[in-house]
Amino acid sequence: MFEVLTQKLGKVFSSLGSRGRLSEKDIDEALRQIRLALLEADVNFKVVKSFLAGVRERALTTQVLESLTPAQQIIKIVNEELINILGKERNHLVAASRPPSIAMLVGLQGSGKTTTAAKLALHLKSTGQHPLLVAADTRRPAAIDQLVMLGKQLDIPVSSENAKAAPLAICRRSLKRAQEMAATWVIIDTQGRLHVDEAMMKELAQLKSEIHPSEVILIVDAMTGQDAVNTAEEFNKSIGLTGLILTKMDGDARGGAALSIKFVTGIPVKFIGTGEKASALEPFYPDRLASRILGMGDVLTLIEKAEKVFDERHAKQLEKKMRTMEFNLEDFLGQLRQLKKMGSLTQLVELLPGFSKLASSIPQGGEESQMRKIEAIILSMTPEERCNPAIVNGSRRRRIAQGSGTTTRDINQLLNQFYQMQKLAKMAAQGKLPKNLMGMLGR
Repeated sequence: MFEVLTQKLGKVFSSLGSRGRLSEKDIDEALRQIRLALLEADVNFKVVKSFLAGVRERALTTQVLESLTPAQQIIKIVNEELINILGKERNHLVAASRPPSIAMLVGLQGSGKTTTAAKLALHLKSTGQHPLLVAADTRRPAAIDQLVMLGKQLDIPVSSENAKAAPLAICRRSLKRAQEMAATWVIIDTQGRLHVDEAMMKELAQLKSEIHPSEVILIVDAMTGQDAVNTAEEFNKSIGLTGLILTKMDGDARGGAALSIKFVTGIPVKFIGTGEKASALEPFYPDRLASRILGMGDVLTLIEKAEKVFDERHAKQLEKKMRTMEFNLEDFLGQLRQLKKMGSLTQLVELLPGFSKLASSIPQGGEESQMRKIEAIILSMTPEERCNPAIVNGSRRRRIAQGSGTTTRDINQLLNQFYQMQKLAKMAAQGKLPKNLMGMLGR
């Protein structure tokens, strides 16, 4: 996410940091490079102009020019101006005064509207709500089957009918069902088109006027850049939007749509889609996203992901094992499986302050194959070997390699990494991590 922009901004800040005190000429040159980086990232020209004007005005103050750490002051200013551009604060879903609340999802075909409907339902379910999904996209019959399948997988009820039924009639009957089952939210997957047209807008406007949703949310593909901004403006002008969900953010190395859409349209971004998994939908926090763009990580989101996955009682047991060096390969396998639930290794690394550069060095899909290999090796061990890896001698390693489809070198590498991690875990639990940790990890 934002890989290209993050790298370019990093170079600008690194250059400023090597200059000591800054002159007006230094700041103007840095702003010129930032301007090029933003335009290459497909950020709207109006946004770039407003952003740079705000940064320049604040950067040319005596406080910055005479500071002993001017580069850090510039980064602070850029961070704050980015937050302003992105929308300043978190915008929550607005619930109706009486349940069920209705979220009407609209968008073009291919934007990820149907999968996002399921993701949003899962998010609401995880917060204690009782959602009902409504398959009202009769223009694309496969959308009905897709939503029904996703509902079964996530154990979320879906109201669906024959593709020949009218969307308005489907919604009316679904709302009646929602009241009967005491659903707190109704999420409607509406008809999409390949492009914006008048007929679609009339259908959506009529549906909105009949069902009175508390949220009308446009699902838009972040990778389409300025087209996403134009699409949002068209939908907002025709039917009126209350929010946006940007999908495919994990594949958006530029970030033009995310940085432009709120400023240009005035519509708040409420969520971002960060992957294919049903859990890969994050609330949109402008300050956290600005931090990611600047390569400073996002620890709060990482903690929230961990809290959803890790059981508190289990975590305490694990900490105790780490302190006493009882942490074994069975525990390690369990931790790997938990981490997989949190997202890809690349995404997790991006959330760690100072580690964002490592994300680009992880091969595409490489972490998945590596984790599968580790899982196969550990599962090929006996329970005794997992609990006491020290007994894994040469003959045992050959047997494990044969059973897991790997080599003895892979077994040696895993065991060495495990022993190193075991020592580091114990030191971390005791508050004794060495200062040269990155060197120990081979970075």
